[in-house]
Amino acid sequence: MFHRDFRRLWAGETASQFGVFVGRTVLPLLAATVLAATPLEMGLLTAAENAAFLLLGLPAGVWVDRLRRKTLMVRADLVRGVLLLSVPIAWWADVLTLTQLVVVALLVSVCTLFFDVAYQSYLPSLVGREKLVEGNAKLQVSQSVAHVSGPGIGGLLAQALGPASAVTAVGFSFLSSAAFLRRIEAEEPAPAPRENGKLRAEIAEGLRFVFGNPTLRAITLCTAAGNFAGGAFTAVEMLFLTRDVGLSPGGVGAVLAIAGVGGVAGALTANWWMNRIGQARAVWLIPLVTWPGQLLVPLAAPGWRAGLVAAGLAIVGYGIVVYNVAQVSYRQAICPDRLLGRMNASVRFVVWGALPVGSLLGGALGQAAGVPATVWVTSVALVLAVAWVVFSPLRLMRDIPKQSVIG
Repeated sequence: MFHRDFRRLWAGETASQFGVFVGRTVLPLLAATVLAATPLEMGLLTAAENAAFLLLGLPAGVWVDRLRRKTLMVRADLVRGVLLLSVPIAWWADVLTLTQLVVVALLVSVCTLFFDVAYQSYLPSLVGREKLVEGNAKLQVSQSVAHVSGPGIGGLLAQALGPASAVTAVGFSFLSSAAFLRRIEAEEPAPAPRENGKLRAEIAEGLRFVFGNPTLRAITLCTAAGNFAGGAFTAVEMLFLTRDVGLSPGGVGAVLAIAGVGGVAGALTANWWMNRIGQARAVWLIPLVTWPGQLLVPLAAPGWRAGLVAAGLAIVGYGIVVYNVAQVSYRQAICPDRLLGRMNASVRFVVWGALPVGSLLGGALGQAAGVPATVWVTSVALVLAVAWVVFSPLRLMRDIPKQSVIG
């Protein structure tokens, strides 16, 4: 059992995740169906949603290590809520443009960067390192439930109210997250004093820690390659589902909600897999078996074959969640507290920085070669990403060596 402060973090992070996944449905639907965005413009919007990880990812880790992390999360939530509420206001005033949507997505991504790095760095001090796997598994359950129901909620809201009005729910979800986090009572340890106050030196220390460890390096590159392919796929996903598969906004939400069941199942069984086959083995074996399910997606077409999207994404989602619980817990366990912000930011700079690059290339490829061809290329690329961990020292390990853990 976890104490009530963890439950408040869990509730706040859950509300935040619902905002993320509802937003990832209604914002692209708004661009595709109301603002008539082209594939290249969709790629630009998707890139903006993750651009901060590439532009500010490394210095963000230094700043997170210098600040109290709970306060930073609350402020990030408040700013995200206000930014997103500007979208329906602009729509009601008949002044909404794609440019505003891209700018809002970019600024929200900056807040998401700081929130995500801060909460992953905050968790070890809140629950203790011995409960990291259990804590991350619970947080992944919330993320997976949000992944299941968020697109469905977003699709239904967009169908009933219109995509612009549906963004209102996204803004309020972030405001409610801030309210939960503010109620955490535990005294957060003060940031460790900096021996070297130079930004560049502190960034370099975080990068050396990540890329100096062979297993951590393999995990980072695998996740980056998968995110690159995922970003390229996401750039054309809504166009593929609405124009090539012929789904309505409500149908898109339903298919994505069904697909998300795999993620929930992954979160609920992640501990079982790690106990059964070992934490290190789960990092490479589970994605090796499940990520090829992505190849079902480009086979989808109008009619019953639309279900292939849901099936393929559910299989992949299952594997991704088990993989994430295993690798995130490993990263947190081996990293000293003073480096947690920089370690998480260094990893996220690489793995989330790959998303906007992939999104831009996916949008360009969709414009040049067509959306169906782009879905095929990105699906194959995701399957190949697992090679980074398969051909790494993790393949020769069952569990993380005890001597690797730093107190």
